[in-house]
Amino acid sequence: MTDAALETTGHNSPEFTVSELAFALKREVEQAFPRVRVRGEISQPSFPRSGHCYFRLKDADAVLDAVCWKGGIPRLGLKIEEGLEVIASGRITTYPGSSKYQIVVDRLELAGQGALLKLLEERRKKLTAEGLFAAERKRALPFLPEVIGVITSPSGAVIRDILHRLADRFPRHVLLWPVSVQGERAAGEVAAAIEGFNALSSSGAVPRPDLLIVARGGGSLEDLWAFNEEIVVRAAAASAIPLISAVGHETDTTLIDYASDHRAPTPTAAAEKAVPVRAELLGDLREHDGRLLNALTRRLREAETELAGLSRGLPDPRRLIEERAQRVDDSAERLAKATVNLVALRRSSFDGLSGRLRTPHEVIERKTRELAEEWRVLLGGLRRYASETRQTGERLGDRATALGERLSRAVAALAEQRTARLDSLGKLLDSYSFKGTLARGFALVRDAAGTPILSAAGAAPGAEVSIEFGDGKVGATIDGTSKPAVPSRPAKTPPRSGGPQGSLF
Repeated sequence: MTDAALETTGHNSPEFTVSELAFALKREVEQAFPRVRVRGEISQPSFPRSGHCYFRLKDADAVLDAVCWKGGIPRLGLKIEEGLEVIASGRITTYPGSSKYQIVVDRLELAGQGALLKLLEERRKKLTAEGLFAAERKRALPFLPEVIGVITSPSGAVIRDILHRLADRFPRHVLLWPVSVQGERAAGEVAAAIEGFNALSSSGAVPRPDLLIVARGGGSLEDLWAFNEEIVVRAAAASAIPLISAVGHETDTTLIDYASDHRAPTPTAAAEKAVPVRAELLGDLREHDGRLLNALTRRLREAETELAGLSRGLPDPRRLIEERAQRVDDSAERLAKATVNLVALRRSSFDGLSGRLRTPHEVIERKTRELAEEWRVLLGGLRRYASETRQTGERLGDRATALGERLSRAVAALAEQRTARLDSLGKLLDSYSFKGTLARGFALVRDAAGTPILSAAGAAPGAEVSIEFGDGKVGATIDGTSKPAVPSRPAKTPPRSGGPQGSLF
């Protein structure tokens, strides 16, 4: 500074601009505190659209502003939440734009086991309220899985213990999905392994497991913290494959234990839950086989005894057959007699019916008499009607007389038409009678009972028969001899008359 300037100010203190002073302080603070670890409670966290995170660290007497840049948030190892007591690691710097100092955080740790347990309890309550730990979500383990998927570190003693225990109890096909079981990447890898096993196809090149085991050895709460992360718990709850959690020792409890279908106190115990003991199954099978054989033997003996007892109460089969044969003979004899009696009964009934039959001539004569009587009655009625009509016509005039005469002629014509039709039907019925056949030179031969003889085989020698011709009956005796038939000379055909069509009657 020049002497003129010192004289103008009146003192020898240097003069700074605001920017010069702010950046000078920034350099001093960053050089004095290049790396610090600060313990405090997170307050007022905010996540602007830029992706950075701004919050405050406070204790009972002071507040320190903190910032975590967008690229460093995934590497923090802990989620920033309100009220969480943490140890923040980073560098102290100032922000000239608002005359304040702050810590740029690149790592967060929970401050003590009490804070971890508090966070763990809050997370457990939250996930419980969502129903991820509900008992009805639990699935039963398969009795004997074909393929078992194990999610653990490939280099630890856990996988060796599981394989050794499975080989002792019941060897199964095991698929290992190697993951980190501690550190920042552990939670993401475990969740990805659970989802990966569930995504396998049952018909793919890599078989889909029937059971999953998530296993890790013992450790502190911080070492097991990956299995308390939400991403792991949600993946275990969403798994369609039954899952056994075997994280830590018997006294260790993580949130994946609540979300899994079954919890095993140790990885070895998980292998024991996964498969039964083959030797015990074989022993049970042999025991059941023996019991089944004894039961079958006892049942056969009881059935044999029961059958023997029942057979003593049964009659002799031959006697049963003989009795049934005798009943058949009796029934056959009764059937033969019943057939003869039925034929006689039917013949008697037929004879009675034949006695009531009338010849066509008798029927025609009776119908002719009935028709003549009806014609007489009708003619009398017509005469009376004509007389009444005539009397009425005399009163009504010539028109009525003409109508009466037309009616009389119509009735007379109808009567003549019906009479001619009746005569025609009578002649047709007469032509169908066997009497007409006899009149043409044929004869009907009957035995002594009056039954027609229809063939030479039915005429026994010496039998008395009657021969009916068209004009009467004669008696005869069958002599048993036969003579060749002599052809008769054909009669001369009389000349036709009356045109090409002769009379039907």
